[in-house]
Amino acid sequence: MIRLKTQTAEYWQESLAIDDQDLEHLYGLILERGVPQTLDQLTQALMEWRCQREEAAIKAKLEKGEPYRPRDSYETGQKIVFPALDYALATVTGIRPGYNPQYEPFKVIQVRFEGEEGIREFAAEFNHPHTLNVEGDGSELLADRLSPDELYATYGSWVRRRLEERLQASTGWEFVNFGDEWFLKGLMADIHVGHLNIAEAALDVNGDPMPPEELLKVLDLSTDLAQSAQLFSLNYALRGDDRFDDVGTDDNILWFLRRLEPPEAIHPPRRLQYTPQPYNREKISAELLELEREIEDEATEPAIFSLYPQQPIYTAIFTLTYPHYRVGTIPLTPRLAALFPRSSTQRTRITIIDGRSGQKMTGWVVHQHKYVYGLDKWYKEHDIPVGAYVKIERTKDPLTFIINYEPRRMKREWIRVAKVVEGKLTFEMQKRPIGCQYDELMVMGEDKPVEVDSLWVASEETEKPILEVIREVFPELAKLSPQGTVHAKTLYSAVNVLRRCPPGPIFAELCTQDCFNPMGSGYWTMTG
Repeated sequence: MIRLKTQTAEYWQESLAIDDQDLEHLYGLILERGVPQTLDQLTQALMEWRCQREEAAIKAKLEKGEPYRPRDSYETGQKIVFPALDYALATVTGIRPGYNPQYEPFKVIQVRFEGEEGIREFAAEFNHPHTLNVEGDGSELLADRLSPDELYATYGSWVRRRLEERLQASTGWEFVNFGDEWFLKGLMADIHVGHLNIAEAALDVNGDPMPPEELLKVLDLSTDLAQSAQLFSLNYALRGDDRFDDVGTDDNILWFLRRLEPPEAIHPPRRLQYTPQPYNREKISAELLELEREIEDEATEPAIFSLYPQQPIYTAIFTLTYPHYRVGTIPLTPRLAALFPRSSTQRTRITIIDGRSGQKMTGWVVHQHKYVYGLDKWYKEHDIPVGAYVKIERTKDPLTFIINYEPRRMKREWIRVAKVVEGKLTFEMQKRPIGCQYDELMVMGEDKPVEVDSLWVASEETEKPILEVIREVFPELAKLSPQGTVHAKTLYSAVNVLRRCPPGPIFAELCTQDCFNPMGSGYWTMTG
């Protein structure tokens, strides 16, 4: 049995190159069906087409001559097809006796292949077991193979990736896409500026995002196109107009007006922006690396959290840090990102329900910049401090979530409070009312936020080195402890009042600068 090229991993994973014949076939397929096709549908169609092409080419070659079988006899001038040699065609030029003491007498045919000058020899009238000694007209060589569906299940992901690249780079063709669907530009409905103005007015009046199906009803297009083609045309046109923004998910498109979105959902707040700092991770101690994973900062390299599951989760608790407390956001770490909807759009609008009052709030999942915006008022109304444990839960609605905190009896607790004294960030212990569970090492209050912000702006604008920030903050924290020690998590929490920075660069300085000394259990002292 001869193995077809399209039955091999090498063909699909290594040697496959999408050519113009493939694009022409897919073009005709979309034209015939008249509706948008997903990339998976096109990939499957392409793989089926490639299999058909190879089989048709083989059958055409087999029609030019007899398939070579060692046991058959041949005549001079006869045409023979050699399946084991990519179905090459040859002509018998001579026949002579063959000899091998292990076998009965047989013949040797001399053949010349098309395009070759030399002569090759093959056994004939060889009546012994051989893989090519099969019955039939040659079509049986195409039997016992994986179907295109089976090939797609095995190699589809490789082909899909290459096809997408080829479609994106294709010129002179009419392929266009919206999300995972592809269509032909010439088949699209005519969506003009008047239609877009009507869509804008509808969204303005509605005040909430609308699915394209609802907008389509408002537009009342005069066309005989199938609804899927109309929806594709509308989505494609809306995407090309800066007034509109898809704030849904890949499975649930929702259009909204960009001017109605909060600025914090479009541009990441400065408090969350981190400029990567060079540092040597190999110098960080195992103890601090564990604390880094425990803190779970969204600006930490994603590979650090590779142990977290990728599948969706339903409940998660995170520790509120100062930057997110100030701008009313939730960090989108790899673990928390698994809780929220996935989307290739820039942002997704969600509903957040207060777990205590039931009040609904509008939230924005900003995928690229790794945060969820919309909790500023909630943090303030419930007096949620920096370091508090905040709980997020999914609901049956994939775009609705419940936010809560771990309650405890309200009482006044001694906590660190950040304040500005003579143009310098200091800390002092003050009693503050707290009614939720919190991390004692990261909890923090603040006095006169406007003054703290002015100091933060000055630190950002001068691009003060992170080591300098640590050396300023550390003594102020150390004076709050009788032993003069500062825990690494506390230092991280305090540094982020002045400068946005994940734990890695901070912990690297602790481990590499001679002025810092480890005291065990995450505590450090500073000398000099």
